[in-house]
Amino acid sequence: MSIWNKLKGELIDIIEWLDPTNDTMVYRFERFNNEIKNGAKLTVRESQMAVFVDQGQIADVFTPGMYTLNTENLPILATIKGWKYGFESPFKSEIYFINTKNFTDRRWGTKSPIILNDDRYGMLEVRAFGTYAMRVADGGKFLKEIVGTDGNFTVDEVDEQLRSITVTRFTDAIGESAIPVERLAGNVNELSEFSHEALKPEFAEYGIELTKFLVENVSMPEEIKKEIFELSRLDRIDLDKLTKMKAAKAIEKAAENEGAAGASMGMGMGMFMGTQMGQNLNQSQQQANTPAPAPPPIPGTAPVWVAINGQQSGPFDQAGLKALIANGQLSQSTLVWKEGLSAWVAASGLDETKNLFAPTPPPLPNS
Repeated sequence: MSIWNKLKGELIDIIEWLDPTNDTMVYRFERFNNEIKNGAKLTVRESQMAVFVDQGQIADVFTPGMYTLNTENLPILATIKGWKYGFESPFKSEIYFINTKNFTDRRWGTKSPIILNDDRYGMLEVRAFGTYAMRVADGGKFLKEIVGTDGNFTVDEVDEQLRSITVTRFTDAIGESAIPVERLAGNVNELSEFSHEALKPEFAEYGIELTKFLVENVSMPEEIKKEIFELSRLDRIDLDKLTKMKAAKAIEKAAENEGAAGASMGMGMGMFMGTQMGQNLNQSQQQANTPAPAPPPIPGTAPVWVAINGQQSGPFDQAGLKALIANGQLSQSTLVWKEGLSAWVAASGLDETKNLFAPTPPPLPNS
């Protein structure tokens, strides 16, 4: 083996990156004057990718594995010139290692409250916060859109920009989800899924995959929350019982107070409650003692007055009229009257009485 071959073997370039941190997303491999020898060994480990940049252009992207860098697997660098010292020529290029692991537990939250216009409660403000997880899916796009020429790019540098996107799209997602405002806090899973789908395209524009998005809490001002709670109870409780319960609690609290003021307040509340209970009891007794109103007469059966022995008698209902017919006191020629008539008429001419008489057969025809 010649000294040149031995020296050449010892000078084989090894290109790799062992990440000593937990937050580095992009690391630029450093070489003096960016000279990387043709035939260098490139090692890309799991959860990494390597992006080759030559003269400002992305030449290739390497996934996990071991590679020998030469003109055969780097076609864009095929015009390498010879080197006067006998080695294959080095080429000036940059290699960026990109961490593709999942960066978890990234925090997001609304710095300013989100203003919503609810049909029932009007304008109100809500706040929200949670976590998300993301990873680099397209190394070339991420390098071009986010990193630029930064040689040591950490996740904290991209967090602020991603949080701004997250809050903006989350605001739209709340309005589009059609979840009632009083149910936002209880439907964080549905809201998380809806927001995740809305945010994924936004992250993809930067070469990032949003792997998880969680809404941990949605809050609103205490006065709005109390109002919603009160209104939600109206359909579920007896307002009369609620009033009595609150009054009883007020009496109990007043009785616990020391001094004349507390005693007088308790007495006053006791008298008020006694009066209210007395009124309620009187109303209940009056309702129980009031006779039920008589039903109106059946249509077509109005009470009828009958002229008996020159005297008006009645009024009679249908049963009474039938009894008069049976006693011989009411015949078809007897005068009768009911409300609405201007004069007495024969019983045979009034609807209420004429149908009560048994029909008589017609005379036999002359034989």
